[in-house]
Formats: sequence, C-alpha cells, structure tokens
Amino acid sequence: MKKTFEEKMKSKIHQTKKNKVTMRYLRIAYYKLLLFFYHMGLSISGNVKRIMIAFAAIMMFCLSSSFVMMSQNATTSYAYALPQNEDRPDSDIVLVEEEEIDISGIIDDDDVIDGYEIEQLKDIGESNQFSVDDILNHNEYQERERVVASAETYADYEFDKNDWRLLLINKQHPVPEDYEVELGNISTMKGVMQCDARIIDDLLSMLQAAKDDGVNLWICSPYRDYAYQEMLFDRKINKYMSAGYSYMEAYMLASQVVTVPGASEHQLGLALDIVCDTYTALDEGFGDTKAGQWLLEHSREYGFILRYPKGKEYITGIDFEPWHFRYVGVEAATVIMDEGITLEEFVERLE
Repeated sequence: MKKTFEEKMKSKIHQTKKNKVTMRYLRIAYYKLLLFFYHMGLSISGNVKRIMIAFAAIMMFCLSSSFVMMSQNATTSYAYALPQNEDRPDSDIVLVEEEEIDISGIIDDDDVIDGYEIEQLKDIGESNQFSVDDILNHNEYQERERVVASAETYADYEFDKNDWRLLLINKQHPVPEDYEVELGNISTMKGVMQCDARIIDDLLSMLQAAKDDGVNLWICSPYRDYAYQEMLFDRKINKYMSAGYSYMEAYMLASQVVTVPGASEHQLGLALDIVCDTYTALDEGFGDTKAGQWLLEHSREYGFILRYPKGKEYITGIDFEPWHFRYVGVEAATVIMDEGITLEEFVERLE
C-alpha cells in the first residue's frame, strides 16, 4: 500500500532520530516544517469557501470604512469658528466638532429646540410660564441671605470635583446612568414644576431679591426627565427618516434642533430657563433687558451662573443663551462669574 506524504515524513523523522546521521536535529526540524505546511494546505483546501467568505467580508468592511472616513473628512467642520485674534485664552479643552447639514427649509412648527416648539422660542405662551408672584405666593422657603463676594474671597476654598453641584454635563459628558435626581416640588396656580430639592431655597430667594429690585423673573423650563427628552429626539429622527434621510443623517439633523438625550442639564434639575414679565422671548435680546442684566450681576449671589456666555461658544459648544442658568453653589458661582469663565474651564482646574 502506498504511503501518504505524512507517513513518509514521520518515517523519515523516526529514522533520523534512530540513526546518528549528520545534522540530524536540523533534518528533523526540516521534516516537521514540511509536515506543518502539509497540514496547513489540507486545512485551507477543506475550508476554501469559508476563507473566501471571510476575506470578502473583510474587504467590504475596509472599503466601507474608507468611504465613510472620506465622506466625514469632506463634510466635517468646527461647529463654532475660533477667534482669530491673539487674545483667545489658552485651554486644554477639546473643541467640539460637528457635521454641518443644511436644514434650511425642513424645520417646521413641529420642530423642537431644547424642548421648546419653534413658536414658543419666539414668544413662550403664558401657560408655559411661572411668574414670580405665582411662585412666591404658593411656596414656603427658607430665605437665603445675599452673598456679595469676589473670586478672591474663595482663593483658599477647597473645591471638590465630585461635588454634585459641579457635575459637568454636555455632549462629551452625558448624565451618568446611575445619577439620581433629588426632585422637589414648587407649587403654582398652573400646577407643579420640579427641580432639584436642594436648590429651591436659593432659587426662591433669588426670585424674591429680584422682585425687591423691581425685576419680575419668570421660570420657563425647570426639570425634564430622560424619557421626555428621548421621546422628543426619537420623534425627530423618525420624522427625518420618513422624509428620505438615512439614520445617520436624521440623527445629525435631529441633534441640531433637539438636545441629545442624556446631554441636557435640565435632566439634573439644576438648570432653569428664565425670562421676565416684559420680555418672554428666548433669544439674545433677553441679555440686554433689565432682567438679563440683573441676573448677570446677581445670580452668583444665590449660586447660579450664566451657563452659556457669549464668546465661549468654542468651549461650551452651545450658542450664547442669556436665559439659561445653572446652579453650582455660591462659592463656585462667584469664581466663575467674577473671572468670566465657563463651568468647563472651572472643572478643568480641579482635575
């Protein structure tokens, strides 16, 4: 019976071990190497179809990845232009990059920006507002004293980066999955609005102080939960996909008009949108009003900061919003507002 190649190689190895031939170890290694390639060939020949399928799959993945990278490189740009002067502050904060997709002509009255309908952004209806008198007349609270200080006052203050008041939330730092909001109720004639229970005394004290100074502040949007934000976002994605956009295109379009779920400070119960009785539009014009100026000067005295200041868009990734205020505590608020920095810059110092 004719021996197979494998049997021949094994026989040669056995004979080489038995006979003390010259360079026997080198010969044994040579025969074993031949056996190795022999078995490899058998394995390949028995799995040709599987290998070809795997190779084709790898090639398709490489080609599709290269195409996506080329497309992204062609369309990606910075969401906000960097200041071109030499006075731009130094920072290690990574700039926000976003893909720009033209949404002109496809946003309608059903679109939502940060939880508001387009028409509400122009002029929020009275049913969505909570006036200072309505709030103060229906709630008991412990009045906080106005704390007038400067950054130097807290030069030696030891800030804790794990302080719940300093939790940084943005697109790069979403709300932690295990974060639990300690909600408290604020009663009004129109119902109950909610925010973090630990900030209610400071909030109502600020509203009272503003009223004493002749400024009637109105609260527009306190706490919003993840489920509500997700519903708004998913609804928008589905709308764009039904118009013929791919999922990724629909996602990018939706993220330009609706806050991405998990990236909204309103989910913490620490952020508020504030307007006044004489100016109800959520636009930059509010910053020029008496109420906007009062908040800019005095919100820190009760632990609140202007979260998205003008000129800091390249750090926050958010346009100037003179109506959006965030609670961080009196100490941090004093430093942030006095030095004209953002929460991102302040938290970076604590690293």
